[in-house]
This record gives sequence, C-alpha cells and structure tokens, in this order.
Amino acid sequence: MRVFLLAAAFSAALTACTATSGSGPKGASGFDPAQLAKTDLDRVADLHRREVFANLHLLAEKLYRRNPREWRKSAGSVEAAVGRIFEPRYAWRLPEFEGKQGTELVLLGLREDYQGDRVAAFIGGLGGMLHAAFNEKTDFFVTDDLDPQKLYNSARNVEIAAWKLAQARDAAGRQLLLSNEMSPEYNLSFEREFGKMVGNLDLLATLVADKTNRGIVKVLQSVASLVFLPVAGLK
Repeated sequence: MRVFLLAAAFSAALTACTATSGSGPKGASGFDPAQLAKTDLDRVADLHRREVFANLHLLAEKLYRRNPREWRKSAGSVEAAVGRIFEPRYAWRLPEFEGKQGTELVLLGLREDYQGDRVAAFIGGLGGMLHAAFNEKTDFFVTDDLDPQKLYNSARNVEIAAWKLAQARDAAGRQLLLSNEMSPEYNLSFEREFGKMVGNLDLLATLVADKTNRGIVKVLQSVASLVFLPVAGLK
C-alpha cells in the first residue's frame, strides 16, 4: 500500500509539474528544450521546491499582516518587506543579519531582546535553511543529486520552527510574533501552511530515497528538547 501511494503521489506531482512548467524558452509546439536534461525525479523536485517556497512566501505575508510593527522596521509596505526577504541578490542574507543564517537566524528572530524585523529574521532563516536543503539550487537537472536526509531534516526543522514561533514570549507572557489566534473561527491558517511545507518535504525525501536506494535516519525528539537538525553541513 505504501509503495502504491508513493507511486500515485509521484505520478500526480509529475503531471502537475509538466503541465505548469513555464521556465526557459519554448518552441512553437510549447516544448521546453531544457526538459531534455531532466529526469522525472528532477521535474518532481522542481514542483515540490516551488510549492515549499510559495508556502513560505505566504507565511511571510501572513506574519507581517498580523504583526504590522515588524514590516514598518524595514520597509514601507507589507509587499515591499516580503519582496526584500525574497530578493535573490540577498540570497537569504540581509545586511542587518550580520552573517547569521539558517536556523541560527530563526532563533535570533525569536529572542526577546532582538530589536530588528522579527519576521524577516524568522522567514529569512527558514528560507536559507530550505535553500541549503535543496543544495542552493532553484532548478534541477540530471546531474543534480538531492540528499533525502537533508530534506527530511529540513521538514523536522520546519515543525520545530512552528512550535518555537507559537511558544516565543516576552517577560510579560505576550507572544513575540502573533500567528494562529484563538477566535470564534479558530484561525489555524499559519499551521496549515507549515503543514503543507512539511508534507512536501517529507514526500520528496521519501521519493528521492526510494529512487536512489538511500536510507533516511529518522529522529524522535520530545517537545521539551526540540533542537534544530543539521542541514547545510550534510554530505
């Protein structure tokens, strides 16, 4: 059953990716020559990466709208603040981060004494960590080699970051960054976006592991001892 479900998910993802591919020059028939240098797994990886970063982009927007004081620290509007985080020339290393990146940056943004844009630090840290999990590539070809352990570890790190976001509070008990809210509608939109990211990363990790005959070392952590797993340093 597990193999069947994975095969079905792989086929669905491949179909969607092929249908929505819009990068690179195309001939009169709509065929993209770059696709000749891609395996089926490369196309699926392209799709999953796009989905993960689309979810991260939406999370940035949602966090800024719930915490308007944060975008006002770095830009003139929500759109400008989000665009600044995702600006390719910065490569997830905005000047005010002072060299910090990845999960270290996530933790910085959730420190009570941090005076900078918390959303930029939190999202920028996650973005840098995820970029490393995808070997700092935005497009995948036959010569590229994704590491399923990096993808698995990054999924766990997204879960940990979501938990830390919900728990981070100041001395008075106020949340440092508002996200999900207890309301009559019980808004869990942030939780859903985190869940989509984790689902995409876990599925891709499993597909890569099965396709390349590599195993994944799974880690169990208690809530009280949640620590980020290594991603960039893996070989």
